[in-house]
Amino acid sequence: MKLLWAVSALLLSCWRANASTAGFIKSPLSRMKLINDSAELHCEVIGIPIPEVQWWFIEGEEPNETFTQLFDGARDDRVQINATYITHATSTIHLTSLTLEDSGTYECRASNDPDRNELKKTPKIKWIRSQANIIVIETPNIITEPPEVSNQTSAVLSCNLTESNLPIKGSHWMHNGKIIEDSKSSDPDPYTVLHLEKINHNSGGKYECVFLTDPVVQQTIEVKTLPHVAAYKHSEHGNEKDKGVMVCVSHGYPLPTDWTWFKEQDGTQKPIINGTSDKYEIKSTPNKTILTIADLSIENDIGDYICSGTNDLGTSTDKIYLRVRSRLAALWPFLGIVAEVIILVTIILIYEKRRKPDEVNDDDDSGSAPLKCNSTANHKDKNVRQRNSN
Repeated sequence: MKLLWAVSALLLSCWRANASTAGFIKSPLSRMKLINDSAELHCEVIGIPIPEVQWWFIEGEEPNETFTQLFDGARDDRVQINATYITHATSTIHLTSLTLEDSGTYECRASNDPDRNELKKTPKIKWIRSQANIIVIETPNIITEPPEVSNQTSAVLSCNLTESNLPIKGSHWMHNGKIIEDSKSSDPDPYTVLHLEKINHNSGGKYECVFLTDPVVQQTIEVKTLPHVAAYKHSEHGNEKDKGVMVCVSHGYPLPTDWTWFKEQDGTQKPIINGTSDKYEIKSTPNKTILTIADLSIENDIGDYICSGTNDLGTSTDKIYLRVRSRLAALWPFLGIVAEVIILVTIILIYEKRRKPDEVNDDDDSGSAPLKCNSTANHKDKNVRQRNSN
């Protein structure tokens, strides 16, 4: 038994030698936020073993303050807590859709004491704590002029920040989430203006005036235009019995809420209804629509197709011409090449056939001349022999 106690004491002393108390390497920072904004607090702790991290909310004033532990999903799922325990402990608390009741003190606690969560034992090492405040304030009033722009060719947008004591360090405008560089200003002016000289489908969208206060305040003005509908390709083609695909896209703000396809027949537009048969299939999103035609027919499917997009302000259309080729169309180039080869070979054979008799005649003439020469020489030879004999 004494040996067992000795071993236990040795192990405990070794653990204490290797253990180290928890310590913060990053503490949460206080935040000031507007109603309906989001806030985030972050802390990091080191220690051996790796400490556990908890988040608490403190209400009231000393000595009557109350502590409430926050868990992931608290406050109607507006609280999310993410923690990692790898080389050290990190923890982040996210609070969304802030209300005035979310204002208060938030505390990051950490401990690596094995008895830290025991209710019947007093932990040897106390929880270390680091606090930060989240202050939620009413959103300052921003008067916009005009509140909305609809189907205009030009406009002047303005924002006036009123009823606010927040210091202003400057302002700028944003278009669809991107800063308009020419609009940046460092003047502490609560009034800002943006001139839109020409409004089209590219300049439509959401414009935000942003005042550089702490926290930042901003207001939105919507600039609405007719939908701009454009065919991806104005001429499409497909092979007989195959599928034909036509695509139209849209730009501008707001995007179409309804897409329709038509086929021109005898000067009239016949609507194409999705799902009425296996012949047509229409797939649409706010910025694109796709018409697929199955089993293409030369007799029935060739012609003009019209895509139509509609939003709150009106309708725009574009046209696509569909060509349908015979399944044998791909063979015509090959057959043409074969025909050219056959004609070329035929010409070569005819030429060779006509050239051969001439070559034979030339060979006969060149072969007879030496024979005649030999005959004369033999005749002379004979005369010489006759004379010698005389």
